Amino acid sequence: MKSGFVAIIGRPNVGKSTLLNQILGQKIVIATDKAQTTRKRIKGILTKEEGQIVFVDTPGVHKPLNKLGEFLLDEAKFAVPDADVILFLVDGSEPAGKGDKWIAKNLLQTEIPIILVMNKVDKIKKQGKIEENLLSYKILFEKNHPIVRVSAKTGRNINTLLKNIFKKLPKGEILYPEDVVTEETMRDVTEEIIREKILLNTSDEIPHSVAVKVEKYQEDEDIDRIKAIIYCEHKSQKGILIGKGGNLLKKIGTEARIELEKITEKKIFLGLEVKIEKDWRKKDSILKNFGYKQED
Repeated sequence: MKSGFVAIIGRPNVGKSTLLNQILGQKIVIATDKAQTTRKRIKGILTKEEGQIVFVDTPGVHKPLNKLGEFLLDEAKFAVPDADVILFLVDGSEPAGKGDKWIAKNLLQTEIPIILVMNKVDKIKKQGKIEENLLSYKILFEKNHPIVRVSAKTGRNINTLLKNIFKKLPKGEILYPEDVVTEETMRDVTEEIIREKILLNTSDEIPHSVAVKVEKYQEDEDIDRIKAIIYCEHKSQKGILIGKGGNLLKKIGTEARIELEKITEKKIFLGLEVKIEKDWRKKDSILKNFGYKQED
């Protein structure tokens, strides 16, 4: 029996959250094509006959522009030393870029086993180009690391990836009950799903300027009653989020409610309100209030 923690590290938009959802066979983390979709370390737990893998999905590594950005970078940094195995997930349809080089140099100079996971290689038709891109990632390291080519979207080669992970994991008993797939509470899940619907329905700076906080989550036998606040930084952003006649806010609320009802398998009453918290991404106290604080 083997068990341990596996950190998924990579640039924004390389498919970390999509990969984790694919491995678990269900959605536990939100995934969009926008940077900073993932803002916190989120654990996804896979239990098989061979043992248990506790995956740690991390925010995409990028240059921080504010206090929130610093928190996101720290979330990725802190996941590395606690891991038994690291998956360095890259966009295999492109050669290694500055961000990949920075991650390899600054985060992955470690004795912890690393598996280089090339995602999106199915987008390339020419084998020569794939090999060229692969070489650009291999030369980032002095050591040779196992390489697995996958498609996070379709699930191609996921079993091969899992076999490679189990080879590297230490022996040990399972860390969580077999039926547990995440540590996230329904409050956490609700906040993330609402934020996902905002990401999918807005553009420009809006997705990055928004935080969601559940103020009330009341569970009854037949219905869960939820009140959540969407925080933005400026009056103009509030107007956009609400939309003409409240249309956009209603759309966000409806989409979030439908998804939450699928998860809870019961009716959901979801009340949304938009408030302004000026420059919240730059303020430590506000970030902590919104749940963006490092774990002790």
